[in-house]
Amino acid sequence: MHLHKYEKIWLIFGIGSLVLFLAVLGVAAFAFGQQPPSHMAKVDAQNLEESVFSEPGLDQINEDTYRARIVAMAFGYDPGTIEVPVGSTVIFEVTSSDVVHSFTIPGTNVNMMITPGHVNMAEYTFDEPGEYLVLCNEYCGTGHHYMQMKIEVTP
Repeated sequence: MHLHKYEKIWLIFGIGSLVLFLAVLGVAAFAFGQQPPSHMAKVDAQNLEESVFSEPGLDQINEDTYRARIVAMAFGYDPGTIEVPVGSTVIFEVTSSDVVHSFTIPGTNVNMMITPGHVNMAEYTFDEPGEYLVLCNEYCGTGHHYMQMKIEVTP
């Protein structure tokens, strides 16, 4: 089989690019320890009252860091509102008690799919005061459009 000179060049370029891409990916994954985020924390979705989610809410970890334990349920979040000072970092720990939900704060990089039995985690620093709305982007039933909560960031 005879290949034209330009076909050989493009084949070498394509295969070289693929090898380079896989090498960079491999080095990043193994040498630098980069992995996709995965939190293997699990809870019994039927017995959340016997877990750390028995009293959802906001706990202060240190001066500028808070932990928000939130339970997503049919057409709402528990608690419905949390309040943090501006400049604070909030570590969200969210689980579902019934079906698949979402935990999305528009305008931020917080966007998680919440499944029953799993604890999903995200961290965000609120640098601007105001009211942030949390929405569910996964259809969870007829009252899905009512599912929201508020995060009030005070100066």
